[in-house]
Amino acid sequence: MSLRLAGLTAVTAALLAGFFGAGGPSTAVEYVVSALVALGVLIFIHELGHFLVAKAVGVGVERFSLGFGPRLWSLRRGETEYCVSVVPLGGYVKMVGEEAHGEELIHPSTAAGTARSDPAKSFVLKPLWARTLIVFAGPGMNFVLAALIFSLIFAVVGVPILPTTLGRVLSDSAAAQAGLEPGDLVLAVDGQAIRHWGQLEERVARSEGRPLRLTVARGPERREVVATPKRVPVRTAFGEAAEAWSLGARPYLPPVVGDVLPGRPAAEAGLKPRDRVVALNGQPIQTWDEMAEFISARPGQEITLTIERDGLRLEIAITPRAETERDAAGNEVPIGRIGITQASPQTYLRSDPLTAVGQGIARTVDVTLITLVSIWKLVTGAIHHSNIGGPLQIGVMAGQQAQQGLVSYAFFLALISVNLAILNLLPVPMLDGGHLLFFAIEAVQGRPLSLRKREIAQQIGLGLVMALLVFALYNDIARFLPLGSPSK
Repeated sequence: MSLRLAGLTAVTAALLAGFFGAGGPSTAVEYVVSALVALGVLIFIHELGHFLVAKAVGVGVERFSLGFGPRLWSLRRGETEYCVSVVPLGGYVKMVGEEAHGEELIHPSTAAGTARSDPAKSFVLKPLWARTLIVFAGPGMNFVLAALIFSLIFAVVGVPILPTTLGRVLSDSAAAQAGLEPGDLVLAVDGQAIRHWGQLEERVARSEGRPLRLTVARGPERREVVATPKRVPVRTAFGEAAEAWSLGARPYLPPVVGDVLPGRPAAEAGLKPRDRVVALNGQPIQTWDEMAEFISARPGQEITLTIERDGLRLEIAITPRAETERDAAGNEVPIGRIGITQASPQTYLRSDPLTAVGQGIARTVDVTLITLVSIWKLVTGAIHHSNIGGPLQIGVMAGQQAQQGLVSYAFFLALISVNLAILNLLPVPMLDGGHLLFFAIEAVQGRPLSLRKREIAQQIGLGLVMALLVFALYNDIARFLPLGSPSK
């Protein structure tokens, strides 16, 4: 049982990131280390799942290996050899009798006679339910790891929240018609106090157009207004056109730079994290939304950012890179991007341990469902194939998240863990899901597939996996190198 695909993806990501040096030698080294650490954790957890369940149901384990090829280090304890191998492309758990997957599966007595250890410990002689549990345990542990990481984040750090202070208020919106202005603080909805912007959005979404009574503070003054949410066009996480209830107001986001993406115009111009943008082309701004709209409207046009850094004011000239996006109506429009993210809010909402566990499980389920829907939309063409990320993409993302801090890196690790669990459960031979598919067929027909059929299936599965890796790598090269980009 192995995580070969995950290992190949992550390690190649690290090597390519180091080779291309997205942010210079030091950044490349950080990316390599970040990707390798993530890889090591995911492989270990995955293989540990296979190992623990195999032991629990009485299957002997001959070797537990991180990596393939010649061994760098090994230690034998009882019947099991634990080792680290030179090629970090994944890992494997070699079980007693697991190699007996040909005709021996059809004639268990033969497998028992050729087993090098106690036949009672042979994988192939165990009941179908036991073999199924062993195979599922690898991806299952990846799900458990994700839920554990999410739970720890919710309990120890909390989730970032935004205050209910209004930033941008759109003209002719429900908020504008109710007399709300930027800087207003929403304290309650229909008499029920709210603590953060997410609660306000939730109340608006549940209103279904019903008028809402808002308690608002403006300076020392407190008053009540009635606002009736309107249906507005939006884009879903998958870029699809949809509608949602909205007040037409955005939360206040200060124009403070968070992450500066390597190789993008902002990084090349010298913009740094925590820089505060106070003016654009000499025009003062107050919110992140103002800055984002100003930059988006000027692809390919040089603009001057006036920033505050360490108590000093500086001017930086940047030319936004032209990119294409779909607007709320689904039309492709050119926009400007300079490669920065908004600084994370400094306020976090923590949960008690029991609540955090429930939230961690719920978040894992949410990520799983979103990933499954994404895969389906990729297969059906609803999401363009250029969105498939490969080795380089994963390596760069690991490095970027590590640079943003331990919490961001842990969150990224949880997301990748869920994705790898789902990937390994796909019914493709060569993956754990392929084994589970064979077991399902065995359960239906009462006997395993013939050796020949499984050999053909394995060859097809290998071809599909390699084709996917090659295509993903092509997307990465097109995305990160000046060779053009995948069409959209």
